[in-house]
Amino acid sequence: MGFLHAGHLALVAEARRRCDLVAMSVFVNPLQFAVGEDFSRYPRDLDRDRGLAASAGVDLLWTPGGDEMYPRPPQVTVSPGPMGERLEGASRPGHFVGVLTVVLKLFAVAEPDVAVFGRKDFQQAALIRRMAGDLSLPVEIVVAPTVRGRDGLALSSRNVYLSAAARTRAAALPRALGRGVDLFRAGERRATEIVAAARAELEESGAAVDYVACVGPEECEPVEAAGERSVLAIAARIEGTRLIDNVVLGEGLEGDVRADG
Repeated sequence: MGFLHAGHLALVAEARRRCDLVAMSVFVNPLQFAVGEDFSRYPRDLDRDRGLAASAGVDLLWTPGGDEMYPRPPQVTVSPGPMGERLEGASRPGHFVGVLTVVLKLFAVAEPDVAVFGRKDFQQAALIRRMAGDLSLPVEIVVAPTVRGRDGLALSSRNVYLSAAARTRAAALPRALGRGVDLFRAGERRATEIVAAARAELEESGAAVDYVACVGPEECEPVEAAGERSVLAIAARIEGTRLIDNVVLGEGLEGDVRADG
């Protein structure tokens, strides 16, 4: 959705490794924002995005307007099914209908062989992969590692909302994931205990916790016993800014990419 950062540019780099030509779309999709969310103030800087995309080696940048993407209010949309009603879907009803609908439209226009998404939005990536399979879309879905700042916070366009003090407090999100990973590596397999440890770290920082969950990697369903591929997912608000993050318990945070941002 634009306001590019090193996380987006890492997706471009992954696409360049796999493909001869790389296309990028920049579009703040109104269909995935609920009433009262931050659509109107979502950070935008198209001139800056153009420069960063060009320097990263993007061959084609498409920046449609709202009337171009939705010349009339869509009646036919993509249902995410039960998988899209969990976690982010439960907290943001209708969100994934908007995400999957716009991604399907982008696939129809661009006809990509490969599409690269970031693991920070792991549920989104899982749903897009499921949509591609269920609807027989001829595209390979690649999920690239999360890119983190030096303080461990996952890069996000919404990080610009954070004050310096809030940014410091937001580092509780990767610390919470780290606590869950440490428990798992120590032999703990009870999801309730791993979730409780992560939640405690968030609450100690004063974050307003939306959810902490230990789920399966493909259907995003809650699990009782954590395994190597189980995902510890969290969402919390820091001074009103909603942030999400996750980690695959068997991999830890070491496989994520570090950046300066």
